[in-house]
Amino acid sequence: MARTEYYDDPNAPDPNSMVVAASAVVTDDQGRILLQRRRDNDLWALPGGGMNLGDSLPGTAVREVEEETGLDVEITGLVGTYTDPRRIIEYSDGEVRRQFNVCFTARVTGGSLAVSEESTELRFVAPGELDALPMHHTQRLRLRHFAEDRDRPYLG
Repeated sequence: MARTEYYDDPNAPDPNSMVVAASAVVTDDQGRILLQRRRDNDLWALPGGGMNLGDSLPGTAVREVEEETGLDVEITGLVGTYTDPRRIIEYSDGEVRRQFNVCFTARVTGGSLAVSEESTELRFVAPGELDALPMHHTQRLRLRHFAEDRDRPYLG
């Protein structure tokens, strides 16, 4: 299913759903960040996805990382909340989503890196290499806030 992301675009379609989501900045012992190249839009992104009714938000991040990358992780902190109503995501099945995301930090505790149905490539990326990757600016914002090593999470 194809995905188109809009930001502050007057031509964006009106949302017809609201989704609570979680993502994670997963780092390795060299400080590199785990990213996936999404199959639906061919952009690099943090692993993450929608919350199920039986999930907690941290549990959603843990589940999504495992589903999308094959890695087991432990949540270690909070990057921030991302609730900007100007971000709209349109899917080819007709869903037009307003999504808000809570982004956590995490460390790997097990598993094996494996591409999923949602990605075409996975890799740990050095912070200095992030700018060269095609990525939606909302992902860059989360990564920038992570890199700032803030005293408090971003609330937006």
